[in-house]
Amino acid sequence: MIKKTPIIELDNRMKRFKILMNNMHPEWEITVIFSKINLYYFTGTMQEGILIIKRDDEPIFCVRRSYERALDESLFRLIKPMNSFRDAIGSQDKLPETVYLEAELVPLALYQRFHKYFPFKDFKSVDKVLTMVRAVKSEYELSLMREAGKIHQHVLEELVPEMLQEGMNEASLVAELFQVMVEEGHDGVTRFGMFDTEIVLGQLGFGESSIYPTYFNGPGGNYGLSPAVPLLGSRDRKLNKGDLVFIDVGCSVVGYNTDKTMTYMFGQSLPQYAIDAHNECVNIQNEIAEMLKPAIIPSDIYREIMGNLDKDFLRNFMGFGNRKVNFLGHGIGLLIDEQPVIAEGFNDPLEEGMVFAVEPKKGIRDIGMVGIENTFIVTSHGGECITGSNPGLIPIF
Repeated sequence: MIKKTPIIELDNRMKRFKILMNNMHPEWEITVIFSKINLYYFTGTMQEGILIIKRDDEPIFCVRRSYERALDESLFRLIKPMNSFRDAIGSQDKLPETVYLEAELVPLALYQRFHKYFPFKDFKSVDKVLTMVRAVKSEYELSLMREAGKIHQHVLEELVPEMLQEGMNEASLVAELFQVMVEEGHDGVTRFGMFDTEIVLGQLGFGESSIYPTYFNGPGGNYGLSPAVPLLGSRDRKLNKGDLVFIDVGCSVVGYNTDKTMTYMFGQSLPQYAIDAHNECVNIQNEIAEMLKPAIIPSDIYREIMGNLDKDFLRNFMGFGNRKVNFLGHGIGLLIDEQPVIAEGFNDPLEEGMVFAVEPKKGIRDIGMVGIENTFIVTSHGGECITGSNPGLIPIF
């Protein structure tokens, strides 16, 4: 059965978008949306087409493929078939000189094909407005994220310990984990906004594999399957007694993601210094969660936390060696990596209903990546965790 995005939800999203556009770009007349994530957000279906949003008129969703599926899945008010951009321009009485586009997402060749039939003089970016609209989740969106969080908690805290077997390789664990998560309700897709980034399920590593260099902009690492597929896990790295197991994966329900990292001690305990470092990461997560309240500035959270950490702990904090990231958490929703970010430069105050994945982690030589990650909703009482409360380093003895 198709779970359709309610029409009141679609109407409210469009209303909020226009209000923000009027405030931030009072001269705007028309915006055109191309990317499937933003098309899904505004229309409730993920088809090939364009969404034409006019300041003073009803928005039109022009669909090339598949128009029939769009009608079946979406409650959007005005959907029209389109064979090419030539058909879409026919619905426009007059084109303004400037059109607002997703400048960070539209490829140059697609822009050129579009501009051939929409001969505007200039374009401006609408990306900031779109990220701001999507950053604050409705109760409908939060309900889907809570569902994803329950799956996350159940699988990583309760089922994974039963999967870990001495001698299994990383790739086989990923395959089993993927199957179980889909059976539990995960969409099977982990979407990122980072340019040309493939992730599939997430990052998984046994021991030192979890601090191996990776192209992915995160604190953890992974050997991967090969240089062509630096993802999933190694077929050669097998689970041994005494290994740290690091699992950082996304989970989505009807497109909405949560993010969670859980660690395990397999066969025997880790050295006490590694356990102490892990516990400090858990404390940092809890401190950040307490600050996830409306009106708090993300960059202030980052500076306060980082400023209170001693130099020894900062060594290999949020990465390993020179491969460290400059954030403590990130917005999450239809994409794993959304804005705002708990980092320098993010100076707009938090709003109730924003959602963050908070992930303090620390790389330890010959041990791997300790730390934790959970997903939190911004509330007046601080961050509401929706992915579980287990502190990690679950013993599998």
